[in-house]
Amino acid sequence: MAIPRVFLITTTLTVALAMAMVATIVPQAEATRAFFVFGDSLVDSGNNNYLATSARADSPPYGIDYPTHRPTGRFSNGYNFPDIISQSMGLPLTVPYLSPELNGQRLLNGANFASAGIGILNDTGVQFANVLRIFNQFQLFEQYQQRVRATVGADRTRQLVNGALVLITLGGNDFVNNYFLTPFSPRRRQFSLPNYCRYLVQEYRKILMRLYDLGGRRILVTGTGPIGCAPAELAMTASRNGECAPEPQRAAQIFNPELFQMLQSLNREIGSDVFITANAFAMNTDLINSPQRYGFVTSKIACCGQGLYNGLGLCTVVSNLCPNRNAYVFWDAFHPTERANRVLVQQLMTGTTEYMYPMNLSTIMALDAKL
Repeated sequence: MAIPRVFLITTTLTVALAMAMVATIVPQAEATRAFFVFGDSLVDSGNNNYLATSARADSPPYGIDYPTHRPTGRFSNGYNFPDIISQSMGLPLTVPYLSPELNGQRLLNGANFASAGIGILNDTGVQFANVLRIFNQFQLFEQYQQRVRATVGADRTRQLVNGALVLITLGGNDFVNNYFLTPFSPRRRQFSLPNYCRYLVQEYRKILMRLYDLGGRRILVTGTGPIGCAPAELAMTASRNGECAPEPQRAAQIFNPELFQMLQSLNREIGSDVFITANAFAMNTDLINSPQRYGFVTSKIACCGQGLYNGLGLCTVVSNLCPNRNAYVFWDAFHPTERANRVLVQQLMTGTTEYMYPMNLSTIMALDAKL
């Protein structure tokens, strides 16, 4: 039977249109760099919402400035640190790995595995019960790769993981929720502070090498901020004029340089700039010491909280709440506001080697675009 000419033309046009659509969609999907996030509450985008734990940010006023104006599990008034990195690099926001929304194309964009309360050490944050310790996060990362392999094959999965940007933020809780948790904590009885810092760096090295073995090739490591300057530490030490708590500050000042030296050593061993140092201590210290320079009113008092410096207890619906979050460096007792995070991410993107070593994210993007 003869096929009508009109049908042939229509079919040809339909096939051509479909091929054109594939040609435009596939390169975009290929060009989108995946982004993986590991760590603690500074970078958790909501995994703990799916866990039976007290380390959660799933009730108001968390999320008050997020587009939905509702809590998302982020320890922020709005977007958090990895969200703003994604926005700055033109990437989709990473979805928490435990979210049922992580499927299809979103799976190829990467995932956020972070979980509030965890640290470098497995005994950090035991009071929070069911959280994703770093080895759990890596187990889920392996599971993630299995899911992607089933979708796009082994070669494409390896390319996606090797070409991804990876962010890992650990260490603060190992001091706040472990060593300094009580005056006679087990780790404080076991280690002097300098020895504890060295022990953390040794354990962190194992974690980072495991992440490298899992395929990470551009790994951004943030170090800790000036822990003693958080409103919680000011409140607990009854700081008179906003002076940072001396012992937590000393911890950060010992830990960070040793961490940075270890990262440089790892890069020399590997023979490539795999690990990128983000000097969170220097970045945050600038904000805390000179808030007005960046348009903030205060870096001592948390926007949401109660007690001295609004640094006691949790941020809840009955807490004091500042009307203008953009005027505050700290959102709650430990975490920055969205606006403070934007200032910090700008340093990640364009900062000098004082903040980003051996290169900033803009340089990384330019270099990797040529590969």
